[in-house]
Amino acid sequence: MSKKEKSTSQTNIENDKTLTTRQGHPVTNNQNIRTISNRGPATLENYDFIEKISHFDREKVPERIVHARGAGAHGYFETYGTVGDDPVSKYTRAKVFQDKGKQTPVFVRFSTVVHGNHSPETVRDPRGFAVKFYTEDGNWDLVGNNIKIFFIRDAMKFPDMIHAFRPDPVTNIQDSERFFDFCSNSPESFHMVTFIYSPWGIPANYRMMQGSGVNTYKWVNQDGEAVLVKYHWEPKQGIKNLTTKEAAEIQGENFNHATQDLYDAIEKGDYPEWELLVQIMTDDDHPELDFDPLDDTKLWPEDKFPWLPVGKMVLNKNPENYFTEVEQASFGTGVLVDGLDFSDDKMLQGRTFSYSDTQRYRVGANYLQVPINAAKKRVATNQEGGQLRQQNDKAPDQNPHINYEPSVLGGLEEAKQTGKEYTPFVEGNLVRESIDRNDNTKQAGETFRQFDDWEKDELLSNMVGDLSTCDKRIQDKMIALAEEADEEYGRRLREGLEHTKKHGTSQNPLGASDAEQAPKHAEELGHDADPY
Repeated sequence: MSKKEKSTSQTNIENDKTLTTRQGHPVTNNQNIRTISNRGPATLENYDFIEKISHFDREKVPERIVHARGAGAHGYFETYGTVGDDPVSKYTRAKVFQDKGKQTPVFVRFSTVVHGNHSPETVRDPRGFAVKFYTEDGNWDLVGNNIKIFFIRDAMKFPDMIHAFRPDPVTNIQDSERFFDFCSNSPESFHMVTFIYSPWGIPANYRMMQGSGVNTYKWVNQDGEAVLVKYHWEPKQGIKNLTTKEAAEIQGENFNHATQDLYDAIEKGDYPEWELLVQIMTDDDHPELDFDPLDDTKLWPEDKFPWLPVGKMVLNKNPENYFTEVEQASFGTGVLVDGLDFSDDKMLQGRTFSYSDTQRYRVGANYLQVPINAAKKRVATNQEGGQLRQQNDKAPDQNPHINYEPSVLGGLEEAKQTGKEYTPFVEGNLVRESIDRNDNTKQAGETFRQFDDWEKDELLSNMVGDLSTCDKRIQDKMIALAEEADEEYGRRLREGLEHTKKHGTSQNPLGASDAEQAPKHAEELGHDADPY
């Protein structure tokens, strides 16, 4: 082939800094997974994403990649049998919500997200809020956080987000410049940053914090009709958050304070309770809204989509063993029962692969045979083998020679479905694109304006302290986002940075801009001692 012919078949342009897969393929789009139209659903042949996320899921052994620091408790969920003034069966056939007063056993795991298994519970970080319902139809996992939105809307970016938020790979110290470098270049994160740098970023404890499913799900009724749904847990104990100074004082007294608070309350019989509420939308893309209902960086306005109570949860029993229950508890967003379904939320679809994949790696292929994860009903499968398999999931009268289906020789049989199948119509070009309605700052401005004055002051103080040590390009991007969100927000952030002289390093926990003085203080305050 001549030189001229070669030049006409040039492929992707790359240099020494070009991002590639482990196969050496240049990555041309590291922001979006491949979907049918830009709203989803995702396709299985997302090789770049699957290589990226599956490697990410295996980065630590055996600690959880995220949500490592946790506490848990047993309890029950009691359904009201209604959604507002309507019977719940109007919207979903899920048995867990039917029959007023029916109780379903649950196990709940609360957690921080970014740091390790023994990190302080006073860090500025989202808190995990994961609930396992042991329903009569099998397990349902509702896996969310205390904050009702998230930093990103596409799962392709999740490993990068966590890498940026976790300690620097060289120093092993969290670095606020890395955090803001990612967030300033991912403007969809600005609403979440506004929450995290406010007192809402440090809940006082687990009992007094909200919970949310974060992503959009669907409910399906007996006729196969679906609606979009958001889940919210509201604590009956009230909501309490901490300032940076208050959190530092508590950390100096007890860095396990939230775990101890939960444990002690249950031991005393002061059982914490949450009410479960839902927001409901019709199952379409709602072009009349200025946001996409599948966008997990957005709140659904309560005045348009009211919170409707559906039940309550009570935690009344502490774990008997932390490792076998809290540490081995394994949750997944794909664990749904009949009457509950996925939406095309791209973050949810990525989480659904990632969460269960992580558990199979972390706990093992047979993690669902661990008692805390096992369904509290009959289980019969044709699965075989795998590390640490405890038992055969066979029916009592099943032919032990038949571990496949279909068969006429006494094997397992399919269940008969009574509810009508939900069959949404999907069409579109395969693309790697962000959603169309992606306003990244409007709701951040609305949230800022709803904050009390002391919450605004704390937010700006924390952001100015951390951003003051960042590269000016990062500062300028964050100021631009704040100005776009709200005039006061942007002005106060700009003025704060102008009047704050850059000093020291960005290597500190988020919101703790004076942390760099700690090593020096330790040396100055340390008492001399003779060797022994």
